[in-house]
Amino acid sequence: MKPTLIAEMMAVLAAAPRIRAIQALVRAGAKGVSAGDLARRCGVAASTMSFHLTQMRSVGLVESRREGRTLYYVASLPTLEALGRAVMTGFCPALVPDFESTATFRDPAMAANDRNRPLNVLFLCSGNSARSQMAEAILTREGQGRFQAYSAGSHPRDTVHPQALAVLRRANLPIAGLRPKTWAAFGAPDAPMLDFVFTVCDEAAGEACPAWPGQPMTAHWGVPDPVAFAGTDAATAAVFNDTFRMLYNRISLFVSLPLASLDRLALKRRVDAIGAMARDPEATEAVEATAPA
Repeated sequence: MKPTLIAEMMAVLAAAPRIRAIQALVRAGAKGVSAGDLARRCGVAASTMSFHLTQMRSVGLVESRREGRTLYYVASLPTLEALGRAVMTGFCPALVPDFESTATFRDPAMAANDRNRPLNVLFLCSGNSARSQMAEAILTREGQGRFQAYSAGSHPRDTVHPQALAVLRRANLPIAGLRPKTWAAFGAPDAPMLDFVFTVCDEAAGEACPAWPGQPMTAHWGVPDPVAFAGTDAATAAVFNDTFRMLYNRISLFVSLPLASLDRLALKRRVDAIGAMARDPEATEAVEATAPA
């Protein structure tokens, strides 16, 4: 986890009501707590708690889900674990097992002379025009050379969506070379040996995919489709920003995993847990409410 993200999370937590809220959410588990109930438990006004929750959601410490008209908030345990580990690694490295080798995971069956190459990660969505392109660009930077990111689609569009490129430019992420590609190319005999394949849309997750070389670990990290949104330019930009934030949070957790100290089953549980993080219900609702029939 990058120092800037650690600093943002620590800054958000620098208030006693937020610490109490996180503790209450951890105790509540997956069922979550409504903002009003959480405000009563922490002894603050409901409007104040809503502000605190918005801040904690912005850095991925808290996720939410909608049931009817009520939002239930849940502590993001993968994010809290990654934050705790990152802090301990920086200040008390002797207490963190295998802290120096967190990016060297390899299936024991891999050839020994293949273990020093970057881990190849493929992000998939149906059109390969927005979500998977953003994920590729995010991992290219956040992976810091330890990961090689790719993206593809089952039915790739002609071009990358301009709003996706705009989001990446605002984040100073690389966009050179980004283009829609068919996922069939990554199932060819001369394709790169893949270590991880993540679907970021529900449509691609439900389709029959090629046989990937390398027997990669797979997981579903679905997020709402920003391309389906129909609204003003400002509203569309906000939806793409939401999508970027959700992908950034997941990828930041992924690159922070202690890969060398996890066996394959434990690592699978971790990447599945990242994908199971609650989606942004407000972004989902906006897409569903304004998308064309």
